[in-house]
Amino acid sequence: MPESSSSRIFTGSRVLGYVSTHVPFVARFIKRRGETLLCTSVGKWFHTYGCDKFRLLSISGEHPGPITCMSGDSYHVYTASENNIYAWRRGCELKHVYKGHNAPIHLMFPFGIHLISIDEDNVLKIFDIKEESQFLELGFDEEHFKITTLCHPPTYLNKILLGSQQGQLQLWNVRTSKLVFTFKGWESAVTVTEPAPAIDVVAIALANGKVILHNLKFDQVVMEFIHDWGMVSSLSFRLDGVPVMITGSSEGHIVMWDLEERRVLSQIQSAHYSKICGLKCLMSEPLMVTNSEDNSLKLWIFDMPDGGARLLRKREGHSQPPAMVAHCEPSGHNLLAAGSDSSLHIMNTISETFNKSLGKASHNRKASKKKKRLDVDNLILPPITKLSSCMQRDKQWDSIASLHEGFFVATTWSYNKMRMGDHKLKPPEFNKGVTANCLTVTHCGNFVIIGYSNGQVHKFNMQSGIHRGHYGKENKLAHKGGVRGVETDLCNQRVMTVGADDKLKFWHFKDASSPFHVIRLEESVSSTKCHRDSGLLALANEDFSITLVDIDTMNIVRKFDGHNGRITDIEFDTQSRWLISSSMDCTVCTWDIPSAQLVDIFSVEQPCTSLSMSPTGDFLATTHVGELGVFLWANKLLYERIFLKPIDRNAVSIPKLRLPSTAPEKPDIDDIGIIDLGEEPEYKSPIQISEELITLSDQPTSRWLNLLHLDVVKKRNKPKTPLTVPKSAPFFLPTIPSLELEFDLEKDKDGNRETKLLIPDSLSTLTVFAKKLIVCETEENYEKCIEKLKTLSPAAIEAEVTSMAPDAGGNLDVMKQFLRMLDVMLKSNRDFELAQSYMSLFLKMHTKIIAQTEELRSALVEVEETSAKAWSKLQSQLLYNICVVKALKDM
Repeated sequence: MPESSSSRIFTGSRVLGYVSTHVPFVARFIKRRGETLLCTSVGKWFHTYGCDKFRLLSISGEHPGPITCMSGDSYHVYTASENNIYAWRRGCELKHVYKGHNAPIHLMFPFGIHLISIDEDNVLKIFDIKEESQFLELGFDEEHFKITTLCHPPTYLNKILLGSQQGQLQLWNVRTSKLVFTFKGWESAVTVTEPAPAIDVVAIALANGKVILHNLKFDQVVMEFIHDWGMVSSLSFRLDGVPVMITGSSEGHIVMWDLEERRVLSQIQSAHYSKICGLKCLMSEPLMVTNSEDNSLKLWIFDMPDGGARLLRKREGHSQPPAMVAHCEPSGHNLLAAGSDSSLHIMNTISETFNKSLGKASHNRKASKKKKRLDVDNLILPPITKLSSCMQRDKQWDSIASLHEGFFVATTWSYNKMRMGDHKLKPPEFNKGVTANCLTVTHCGNFVIIGYSNGQVHKFNMQSGIHRGHYGKENKLAHKGGVRGVETDLCNQRVMTVGADDKLKFWHFKDASSPFHVIRLEESVSSTKCHRDSGLLALANEDFSITLVDIDTMNIVRKFDGHNGRITDIEFDTQSRWLISSSMDCTVCTWDIPSAQLVDIFSVEQPCTSLSMSPTGDFLATTHVGELGVFLWANKLLYERIFLKPIDRNAVSIPKLRLPSTAPEKPDIDDIGIIDLGEEPEYKSPIQISEELITLSDQPTSRWLNLLHLDVVKKRNKPKTPLTVPKSAPFFLPTIPSLELEFDLEKDKDGNRETKLLIPDSLSTLTVFAKKLIVCETEENYEKCIEKLKTLSPAAIEAEVTSMAPDAGGNLDVMKQFLRMLDVMLKSNRDFELAQSYMSLFLKMHTKIIAQTEELRSALVEVEETSAKAWSKLQSQLLYNICVVKALKDM
């Protein structure tokens, strides 16, 4: 079999859940929009959000490597990746590329018409923004002055202030490239420098926790604060007239300082779960924006009674890699994702605006909200390992149940209320060290069944959280050993459990005393998955194989063997025709259930930990080791003709696919080049855009739609009273139907003839159009006839087609020429609907003659083949556009 470079079924679409990394965000006020735009790094891309509604506006192109720092001014967003700097317009248009650094860049600052950048080799370079040329280069000795911060004090013309790891600060004049002054410092590394609204004053944050407001002009300390919540990682001043300084710490806390009273005004403990990387107050507004490496971006408003801030809007994803993903609605638009950070998120596949966080799992939800230190809160539960949901009764009570790592209590969640539920599901008696291994919520949404590591299986009510019984008689044990999987059927009549004793047991849902059927398995089972609609139960075995059981006949019907590592998850498609499995060998396999064959396989960079197929079959969602996002893979069978054939894994090289990115794949950033947005000439649409496209004519609908129903139109428009003809009707020249008065002078144009025979027009029975059509030999001649036909009214077209018959004054040559004209129209891929209308009218008028004449039938076969090819091409384009429009409507 030939080598394949891609998956037969799936192709990368996009990734959900990425908001921010450790790179500080960039805030830019756009006067034309009247809105502040926020740009956050998400690895090799950056997102642009609108501050008004926190809506994702655009996604940049892909950088060669991760973004190391960002900055911006009124015109551009500047991003540094590896050794280069890129300038972007409108968040996605690359304008400039600045090269010259020999090490990764970690500081940038736009300075008028110049851009200042500092790399990790302690080299400062200044570029001309428009010319992309290097203006200045300064090298510093790392042992004596390792640059850590960069800022420009207002009113200090052409001067920048540099902070160092040694604690010293230097004021440089970049125009003359001279050192103006050196500040001795405070024997501690400088972490942040930020100019204050007051002239000559700069706030300096040190690694020892001190924050100093220093007057540069007199080299004096104005005031000093001590930060007790970790090292200051970001700093800003309120710019709406209130004398308040705000600091963000490496532990995620925010402190507001009253500069007049020289004291702490307010504080927000655990504003983020990790280091606050960026903090900035918006100009002339009581608003503050923060971002953190915990994958969140938050907007705060200063409206608290004590002068503090409260959370106004936020965008956040998982702070640690999710390990579980599952679709939770029949529409397939929403996903449930949970992972190592003990939080549960809802991610929307249509719009990022609808993403929600249900919070972190806690022993006591209400008490946890009152806690001040969430990062060390002992109420937070361990990471979520299993999820099960049913939305049938979501409006009445909790609809989601989850298990936690090494924990015996199951928690419930409310999708409708977007929060954790109040129920904690635990059996009445339990032994120390027992953990919950597996669970399932019934199809009706009333019950949840949980299997434990000691072999017990218990049933709980989702509405009240009350224990409703257990399965098994002896010591309440359903299995000898831990329970590996528990499933129910569609009608809540049977319960299937699999244990470490290698037995698959079938129980009556209500009569839980003993199983009514037991299957002895040949392999140990690690996990299970049931497709209730089809009655199929998939068992992932510890020998890397998959067993398929029919729960109606209680027999093993299929077995799939092909993975080389532990199977992490298995999933059915909506029609239960495919079984999709992922493994620690970094492969994702698709098995065709009816034929029991492997039909698709591909590998990824990081092993897949969980997968879920959309109920509509359009996307496959996956999570991967070390990745914070949920990745979507599009099903190519929805828009392409693909014939699946069995695959021999040993004979075929497995294609390795890149994980989907936050934006559609574009050319490499080095190949994009600079986009020139100068004056563009007026665009004139060509007659035919591409040979592969089919275009329609610009004729009114009445010109072609009424051709087949002229008899109905004439009958409807028939005057009630007969027309009165004048005694002497005036003579009129023949005119062409159009908006302007034009005479039909075709007779005079055809005066030159090549034939020597002189046939008087009075003896010819052919019409003017027929005479022009019968002498056509090239495509240009046929196109002239087509243009002539477009100018005629529907009644005139019908008269011309009718007169082509031999008994109406025409002949077979004219009819064959008309069919050749239609063939030329269809091959040109233009005027598709006109060609179909003319063909329908021709067949309607001359069906008997065509059936009796061999020449016409052979000509008609050629037209039929051309029409079939054109329609096949048009049909594929129509179906594709219908899918696109439907997706846009859902947004």
